[in-house]
Amino acid sequence: MNSITSPSTVARVVWISRRFWPLIGGAERMIGYLATAWAEAGGQSVILTARWEPNWPKEIQFQKVSVIRLPQPKLRFWGTVRYMVALGRWLRQNRDRYDCICVSMLKHDAYAAVRAVGGQVPILLRAEGAGRTGDCYWQLHARCGRRLKYRLMEADAFIAPSQTIYRELQAAGYPRSRIHHIPNGVPIPPLPDAQRKQAARSALAALDPGLQALLRPGPDGRMPLMAVYTGRLHPAKGLAELVASWQWVRMRHPAAQLCLAGEGPMWAGLASQILQQNLQEYVHLLGPFDTVEDLLAAADLFVLPSHEEGMSLSLLEAMAAALPIVTTDIPGNQQLVRDGQEALLVPVGNAQALAAAIIRIFSQPCLADQLRHAARHRAQTEFSLERCLQQHQILWASLLAESR
Repeated sequence: MNSITSPSTVARVVWISRRFWPLIGGAERMIGYLATAWAEAGGQSVILTARWEPNWPKEIQFQKVSVIRLPQPKLRFWGTVRYMVALGRWLRQNRDRYDCICVSMLKHDAYAAVRAVGGQVPILLRAEGAGRTGDCYWQLHARCGRRLKYRLMEADAFIAPSQTIYRELQAAGYPRSRIHHIPNGVPIPPLPDAQRKQAARSALAALDPGLQALLRPGPDGRMPLMAVYTGRLHPAKGLAELVASWQWVRMRHPAAQLCLAGEGPMWAGLASQILQQNLQEYVHLLGPFDTVEDLLAAADLFVLPSHEEGMSLSLLEAMAAALPIVTTDIPGNQQLVRDGQEALLVPVGNAQALAAAIIRIFSQPCLADQLRHAARHRAQTEFSLERCLQQHQILWASLLAESR
């Protein structure tokens, strides 16, 4: 990341995310990417998060970044209060250790940060999700959400990863002058090849005996086709339709495999659906991955059937990994990919349309190559992690200059 300006004015950043490893979704991976990239650029990064299980260590090392876990009892209401108190206390007691704060999500930890040190240090709040999965919707419907929102208005800047989130923040009354559209960015991995794909599949098969099918050549001598989804197992992600689509996919490609990587409230329901539809040998729940690079390297296709998205980090990671993509034609996805150019777009909630698009890519290697090369090029030129971090740094520097 040599082209990132030397972190001379903003050397020490505290990144706050209530969920973090091993609870990894798109928002958490984005904080991990930014914190790690900032440390690699010569700055100092610390991640503050919640200690969800009492047997988890209080501090771990995530790549080059220290992760400090603050008390989070399991009792629902008391756990949130205890975490907020601990977060505010850490920020006050360690004020000499950081120059800037960046918080993931406009929720409880953002409130605790603004309340503890607002006005003393620049605080950036990253809005995540859109529609029913977004922060603005949460503030309208959650207990004390409106009260939290008014305190959050005191933050120095609000980062909207997508135009959809930008408009939602404006509609919610956040000051337009302090809303900054900074698209998410991802690392650009090496281009995949056959040798790396084989190694990645072998590693997956070693993790789970049920994935041995990934290594068994079919009657034509070729390895089974594999599609992958990465992200939260949440109803708004359209995963029930994706699992249902696999019966049609298998009519054309009987050995095709589908891997769903992530954790969330739909785990039990998806496991039941897979069993009821007799797809246990073909659809696999893999659990969460702290990094998805090897998982994407093993795949032939990425599928994101979401009903709503702000700006999907999973979609960006698949683009950077040069995978052909099938996703839904919603505004958040349309900001990243165009139908027939970087991906095939399908209507929301339509399992048959999903199946048809997946079959089309599996059956047309030339189309798959065209889509994956275009998607990777767009990720490199418009959505790199380097570019995203540079925009954060410019914003930090301007806020610090204003505060002097």
